[in-house]
Amino acid sequence: FANILNNIKTAWELGIPMCQDTGVPVIYLTLPPDVPLTQDLYDAVAEGVRRATKEVPLRPNVVDPLTRHNTNDNTGLSMPAIHVKPGAKFTVTVLPKGAGAENMSRITMLLPSQKNQVEKFVVETVYLAGSRPCPPIIIGVGIGGTFDGAAALAKEALLEPVDVMTDYEQQLLCAVNRLGIGVMGLGGDFTALAVKVKTAGCHTASLPVAVNIQCWANRHATVEVKR
Repeated sequence: FANILNNIKTAWELGIPMCQDTGVPVIYLTLPPDVPLTQDLYDAVAEGVRRATKEVPLRPNVVDPLTRHNTNDNTGLSMPAIHVKPGAKFTVTVLPKGAGAENMSRITMLLPSQKNQVEKFVVETVYLAGSRPCPPIIIGVGIGGTFDGAAALAKEALLEPVDVMTDYEQQLLCAVNRLGIGVMGLGGDFTALAVKVKTAGCHTASLPVAVNIQCWANRHATVEVKR
């Protein structure tokens, strides 16, 4: 933990990213009724990502999935990922998602009768991940919705405050920490710092469950756009 805290302090003092994997940008927009959703808005977000990649700088991570050609500016086909929902204020939230944790994420389609298997799936996912997502981790869990919707819920759960958890989230956290993987896989009581759960209605014959893992550097920020 001391090395992690020192890393955060050094990054803050030098004004540089605290991990060499600055991830791929996942963007969440909330738009009030008087802000139109236009192509210009998508283009503006993409341009912001290009500028940040050059000026921060950020590591260029976005490649074509098959040719592996790098665009060198963190934009590309359907990238950055932009999620839009209505809201009272115009806000922009940025979640940089690194590959070490993202690659350890999983989804399953349980039967409605298998509700008691949710905890097992979450714990199994963390067990299989081991030290690779750079624990102590934050765990986003999406329950319900559709196949793709559960994954979206799990990722969005990573934006929730980690210092407040429901009884169910605490239950999942305790189950995960009993694995004893510990900080950076070196063993110990703190494999995860928090579990956050988001739910949605689902088909009567389905129970989708997604687990999206985030490393200890759970970086995200929100700004309100004033006009």
